[in-house]
Amino acid sequence: MPEFSSQPNTKPDTSALKHIAFIMDGNGRWAKTKGMPREYGHTVGARVFSDITEYCGDIGIDTVTVYAFSTENWKRPKREVDAIMKLFGDYIKKAADTMMKRNIRIIFLGSKAPFSEKVQRDMEEIEEKSKNNARTLNIAINYGGRNELVHAVNEAIAAGEPVTEETIGAHLYTKNSPPPDLIVRTGGKMRLSNFLLWQAAYAELYFCDTLWPDFSSADVDRAILEFNGRKRRFGGV
Repeated sequence: MPEFSSQPNTKPDTSALKHIAFIMDGNGRWAKTKGMPREYGHTVGARVFSDITEYCGDIGIDTVTVYAFSTENWKRPKREVDAIMKLFGDYIKKAADTMMKRNIRIIFLGSKAPFSEKVQRDMEEIEEKSKNNARTLNIAINYGGRNELVHAVNEAIAAGEPVTEETIGAHLYTKNSPPPDLIVRTGGKMRLSNFLLWQAAYAELYFCDTLWPDFSSADVDRAILEFNGRKRRFGGV
């Protein structure tokens, strides 16, 4: 895939970027521009997801999170939901071997309850098998930021813990990852859409018009270049 720099082998500086998250928006709209059904956009988008997450690992980013399917996405047409679930099922069939080869820990963010018992077992087996790997890929599926906060607070209360920032953080789905430094949303929309609401408190936000199936490593480089040019004060001066 093309590089952002005019120097063909130059990689962006990721020394200040430990965790990047992607809202992968625009699959359906991209398919429409091609005169194809929305499901086709998700198929191409799944390939781009693999390319982009692999590229992020290659340039030294330790943690990547992707917004694959929200709690609200169940409202979409059944045909589209079924296509997305099939893509997800196909992915987890081969994910374990891929993650082990690339030294990646895979974690599914969100409730597994809506999925079949077999899919739940497959998800849990992948998480267990890869838990000691060095880098992390979080896949947010059946995920909602508000739902996550309710889940975390209820877990803390059930454990008899006081509800504090620390105990909430310890029960989030992302408890094994640092907060995101950069959240990238494709597709031209400028909102978080219930994604990582707690974790995004001090994340840098980057929005671009590129639809997800057209997103490339060059677009990742552009986002990182802008990130590196921002001053992160975390409430200070």
